[in-house]
Amino acid sequence: MTDEMNPTPGTGPAPNDDTETSTPDGDPADNGEGPSSRGREWLSQLQEMIDRVAAEAGPVARDVAAKAAELAAVAGEKAGPFARRAADVTGDVGTMVAERSRRFADEMRHHGAEGGAPPDAPADAAPPEDPPPA
Repeated sequence: MTDEMNPTPGTGPAPNDDTETSTPDGDPADNGEGPSSRGREWLSQLQEMIDRVAAEAGPVARDVAAKAAELAAVAGEKAGPFARRAADVTGDVGTMVAERSRRFADEMRHHGAEGGAPPDAPADAAPPEDPPPA
């Protein structure tokens, strides 16, 4: 990664005569450093800062991850009994709906036999509607 940021000398764009031989004040540089050496120095300092932040942030990130795992465990423990109660209620409601459906089907069969309709006629067949008034 740092190799991409630190180009090898002579491979980058041609330096401007003003930037290579002068200081920020415009005076000629007497130490022989050009913009590429300053860039390498800045990148080196930046890399050191990133390394320090990463070293300091590592324990904090681990603590945050541990706390998140603890919260997930507590949520799972609390959700378990609730899920069991919800399953029990769902089972009870399902049983009641099934009983009502059976009674309704029996009533429809019984009602159909008394009303003269054949017992094998579809239960959803509705009597013909009256024509709309003209």
